[in-house]
Amino acid sequence: MISPYGRDAARKSADAIRERVGDNKPAIGIVLGSGLGGLASDIEDAVRIPYADVPGFPAATVVGHAGQFVAGTIAGKRVVALAGRFHMYEGHSPQLAAFPVRVMNELGAKIYFASNAAGGIRKDFAAGDLMIIEDHLNLTGVNPLTGHVEDGDERFPDMTGAYDAGLRARLEAAGKKAGVPVKTGIYAWLPGPSFETPAEIRMLAGLGADAVGMSTVPEVIVARAIGMRVAGVSCIANPAAGVTDAPVLHTDVLDSTARAALGFQALVREFVAALDTK
Repeated sequence: MISPYGRDAARKSADAIRERVGDNKPAIGIVLGSGLGGLASDIEDAVRIPYADVPGFPAATVVGHAGQFVAGTIAGKRVVALAGRFHMYEGHSPQLAAFPVRVMNELGAKIYFASNAAGGIRKDFAAGDLMIIEDHLNLTGVNPLTGHVEDGDERFPDMTGAYDAGLRARLEAAGKKAGVPVKTGIYAWLPGPSFETPAEIRMLAGLGADAVGMSTVPEVIVARAIGMRVAGVSCIANPAAGVTDAPVLHTDVLDSTARAALGFQALVREFVAALDTK
């Protein structure tokens, strides 16, 4: 079955966006996770398009996701950013969860930057820490590439270096330059919307996961299938279930990401400024 969120649909969405923002190719496409949408305010000469005006985009329904496509510049580099993403726990297909990545690529972005809010599994993580994603665990049994092969997609994309080593090094350097401490770790994807149980967190720790969340992985898989380089950062919003005795609440996630937002924005500005776009 041909997906309604494949390459042809992405072209239609990209064409509609170009009518509003022009045909300047972005150096990078960015998706902003829960509570991290403040970066959108750092984008200069910004054109903001509500998702309702982008063909194929549903409304963002999760608190902390503004639901806007933003195009402009950061540090003199053209960027496109999504203030809010689509999650499978909202009832969306994995193909739709990854669809914005296809659209950003059709606009010309060759680098995909993912951000998310995540629960910290490692005991040395504190709320507000920023973790560069070095690898991920897909524990959902879902893959957005299942089914029809889109033109230009790699049928069996290599995920050995899903998170580009060169881009990870640039993120570490950007953190040092910006004075923003960063850590590295492995992100585990579970579908949500319920938070994990303490037993599940113990299982994830045993599998090598450092943080857990409900997004990002479908986007990364599609980005690799269409040849994009990927970088990613998790904002550790809370200790995962059972790491402490505290309950896990979405309001705490938003509070923590709000406190970490300025450091995250400084990190991304330095990262984008150092990109080689030749």
